[in-house]
Amino acid sequence: MRPSKIKAKLRRGEPVLLTTLHFTDPSLYEMTSLMGFDGLWMDLEHHGYSLETAMTLMRAARVGSADVMLRPAKGEFMRLGRMLEAGAQGIMYPRCDDADEARQVVSWSKFAPLGRRGFDSANPDMPYCSMPIEQYLHEANEQTFVVVQIEDPNALANARAIAAVEGVDVLFFGPADFTILSGIPGQFEHPRVQEAIQVIADAARRTGKHWGMPVGSAEHARQLMDLGARFLCHGADIIFVKNSLEEVRRRFAPLGLTFDGRF
Repeated sequence: MRPSKIKAKLRRGEPVLLTTLHFTDPSLYEMTSLMGFDGLWMDLEHHGYSLETAMTLMRAARVGSADVMLRPAKGEFMRLGRMLEAGAQGIMYPRCDDADEARQVVSWSKFAPLGRRGFDSANPDMPYCSMPIEQYLHEANEQTFVVVQIEDPNALANARAIAAVEGVDVLFFGPADFTILSGIPGQFEHPRVQEAIQVIADAARRTGKHWGMPVGSAEHARQLMDLGARFLCHGADIIFVKNSLEEVRRRFAPLGLTFDGRF
């Protein structure tokens, strides 16, 4: 079974960096994985491609060394096992409200005795009926990582209890939804956001778990790492392409070239 690069680094207390890929060209997943990123974040909560398409993209990523982390929508517990069977090393679960919900996430992500994940050996994660069952169950539980997101202000009081759930590896702060649900949309420097970061960092420290959040820059990453964060996510393919196209427009407009842009 393919070992998790992210879980190995976290066990050593090392920081990990993931980037988000939304486009569905396998070459992009292959290239990014070959470049050595720790992980690729695939978002099936907000994007409409199928699990079948995700399997093709994960297959391309396996050429390189990157882990794949998939995010289902809230409550999509039955999809967790299929995502893992398709080859994902990690699950990111959004908008977790409390420890009971976190335990459900673990239950669907881990085999007994840690959980109640259903068994099937004929998929890429085993891979393809190639391992003794007992060895597969053990390695799957060891290599799979579970990331639980705290995005609702009402869940913040439960951060420590969520982190304490056996099988939860990482608390992940979702600042965008947090600001929206707090009535301060997009105000990422707001005191309530900074307080939430401190609460999550403290919950992780007190329970011996890791924590993280999206980072906007290397400087931002350093600030969070100083607070103990080790699970960092930066950027997305659509943003990288957009920024590059805007730079082309900026450079060529002074030459008299015009752009009939809609934004």
